[in-house]
Order: sequence, then structure tokens, then C-alpha cells
Amino acid sequence: MTLLRRVLYWQASLWAASGLVEIVAPHWFLQTLFHQPPYPDLAYVRSMGVMCVAFALLMVLVAQKLEDVWWWAWAFAVTDAALATICGLNALIGPVEGSATLFWWLLAAANIAFGAALLIGMAGAGEEKPFV
Repeated sequence: MTLLRRVLYWQASLWAASGLVEIVAPHWFLQTLFHQPPYPDLAYVRSMGVMCVAFALLMVLVAQKLEDVWWWAWAFAVTDAALATICGLNALIGPVEGSATLFWWLLAAANIAFGAALLIGMAGAGEEKPFV
């Protein structure tokens, strides 16, 4: 359970930090840091930041009650798999002209890494405390 708890805390920290940056400075985050084209309305980016912070809070909640609800981490692993697929495909076939793909590759790689770590952690947790 230790590995799964650590992964959840690390991922929650990253989601919360990036979510706060998206809320406070979406222009800097997307256009300056990741060289994305200008967006006409940044409200949806800020909304995503709010969702990232809320999702991070759920990760912390699961990590704190892990002995009883370790299998809830599947929600985060499925999210990681979906996000890795979407971000990777966007980098390959869907970037807007003039936008950098580094942002999308980083998101895909981070979600693959966290998803794999969650699966390994859940395998260990399942051996420690089988789902019955």
C-alpha cells in the first residue's frame, strides 16, 4: 500500500499545482510556457484548473483511506489512460498550426507514468488486502 499511497500523493501534488497555475495564470501556462496559440476565452482553462484541484483532493482522500478503498484508485488509472491517449493522439495528428507539441507529449508521458505506477501499486495493494 505504501507505493500506491506515495503515487497518489505525488500525483495529487502535481495535479493541484498545475490546476492552481491554470486558474491563476492560464495565459502564461499555455502560451508562454508551452507555446500554444492564443485562446479567445480562457474560462474553460480556468475551469479545468478547478477540476484538477478537486481531482487532486479526491486522490488525497483515497490515499488517506487506502486500506479500505484502495480499489478506488482505478478511477485515477482509467483517467490516466484516457488522458495519455488523448494527449498523445493530439500531439501526433491534431495540433493546431503554429502550436508546439511538447506540452501534449509531456502530458501523455506523465499520464502513462502515473497510470503505470498506479497499476503496480494497486497490484501490491491487492495482494496485501484482496478485494472481497
